[in-house]
Amino acid sequence: MDTALLFLGQTEIIIIVLIIVLLFGAKKIPQLMRGMGSGIKEFKDGMKEGEKTAEDKDQEKLK
Repeated sequence: MDTALLFLGQTEIIIIVLIIVLLFGAKKIPQLMRGMGSGIKEFKDGMKEGEKTAEDKDQEKLK
C-alpha cells in the first residue's frame, strides 16, 4: 500500500475534491459513486459465489 496516501491533510483532501468536482461536475459525481458502489457490490457477490463453488467442490471431494 502506498504510504503517501496516509499523510494527506485536510487541505490536500479539499484540493482533491475540488479538482474532482471541476473535472466531472457536481451533477455527475452521484452517478459516478452509484456506479462504483454497484461495481463493488457485484464484485463482492462474485467473490461469495466463487467461495461457495469452492466449498461445494471440497464437499464433493470428501464424499
